[in-house]
Amino acid sequence: MIIDRLQRPVRDLRISVTDRCNFRCRYCMPRESFGSDFEFLPRAQLLSFEEITRLARLFAAEGVNKLRLTGGEPLLRRELPKLIAMLAAIDGIDDLALTTNGSLLAARATQLAEAGLTRVTVSLDALDDQTFAAMNDVRFGVERVLAGIEAAAEAGLGPVKVNMVVQRGVNEHSVLDMAEYFRDQGHILRFIEFMDVGNSNHWVRSEVVPSTEIRDLVDARWPLAPVDRSYRGEVAERYRYLDGRGEIGLISSVTQPFCGACSRARLSADGKLYTCLFADAGHDLREPMRSGAGDAELSRQIQRTWTSRADRYSELRAPEGSSQPKVEMSYIGG
Repeated sequence: MIIDRLQRPVRDLRISVTDRCNFRCRYCMPRESFGSDFEFLPRAQLLSFEEITRLARLFAAEGVNKLRLTGGEPLLRRELPKLIAMLAAIDGIDDLALTTNGSLLAARATQLAEAGLTRVTVSLDALDDQTFAAMNDVRFGVERVLAGIEAAAEAGLGPVKVNMVVQRGVNEHSVLDMAEYFRDQGHILRFIEFMDVGNSNHWVRSEVVPSTEIRDLVDARWPLAPVDRSYRGEVAERYRYLDGRGEIGLISSVTQPFCGACSRARLSADGKLYTCLFADAGHDLREPMRSGAGDAELSRQIQRTWTSRADRYSELRAPEGSSQPKVEMSYIGG
């Protein structure tokens, strides 16, 4: 186990398998910045499945026991079940999950589960097509995402977590509709504060709906009680419905930062190691690996990067309107 400068171990590795996505969500990949002329990574620059697995195995040796596949949209990566099977075979990995927009999930859930995936998290920001289309900006319908969620549950990839980014003036009116729908579904709905990730989503604090406001809104309709976190470093503050019909989570990166227990490392699709979601630069592991570095040297680079880590962006947060560069969320996943 390796510890950073704030005594945080690395436990969770989030692996971006592609920087491409078929949605253009306003808070992540807005069309004006990621239009038809945007140049995504060439295939040759992406880590191969063998390279991803090699690095994941080295991280497991340093204490990582959770892997999460992200993107972009990870289901756009060809032959993804092959990678899942390779990662599932790594000693020490207890949890292998995937975050997806759900657009391709219905047809692939069974294959993903059979390959060794254990859980999925699906992004869904509203239940009505008009609001959802305004957020994903590709006129994609809600029913297809809901079908993906149900297919995942039927394939054993549950409980499915459903992530809703709440943005004032855009979809906060959908909070109670979402809560009511998922209360009886056996899935866990998580409300996420609109975050200043990257530099292209035009973040302003006035569009953040504080988690306390969301909690009070839901609690007034269906009384809630707090639930203890499952483990140190869990990002969601959990609440259960007093009537026994499930639970919700609140992720409050803006108003209640949780940097002090953050144990997440992020690997970009082209092999850069990021130690914070709000980082401005990564540490290249692909080039040393392709230049012949052995496992011992790669492990030393991982160790040096993590032990020098002192990131706590959400606790310090740059002033609104700051030009401080930050990596885009679509490049390293959420």
